[in-house]
Amino acid sequence: QVQLVESGGGLVQAGGSLRLSCAASGGVFSLDAMGWYRQAPGKQREWVAYLHSSGTTAYADSKRARFALSGDSAKNRVYLQMDSLSPEDTAVYYCYGRLGRLDYWGQGTQVTVSS
Repeated sequence: QVQLVESGGGLVQAGGSLRLSCAASGGVFSLDAMGWYRQAPGKQREWVAYLHSSGTTAYADSKRARFALSGDSAKNRVYLQMDSLSPEDTAVYYCYGRLGRLDYWGQGTQVTVSS
């Protein structure tokens, strides 16, 4: 059974940085694609960054200047470096993985940015 486990969330002051990580477990050697999504209180889940099967990355326009996704070539681990955080970035951040026709989601990690 594939599981995605996130870590690295926490409380940070505005202007600070955090680095989130996500690792696939359950005997998975590689995924086809991985990404990061987030859900703020009272909001719907939105995509933040994505690692395509080709190895290229994509970012939501509002995140591109501050967030950076990285991962290993096997696509079983990804990171999200977040800089210049603001209270608007407060949300639960979810790791996403795709393997063939199946989608997988992590349990989420809380990121709270204080003023």
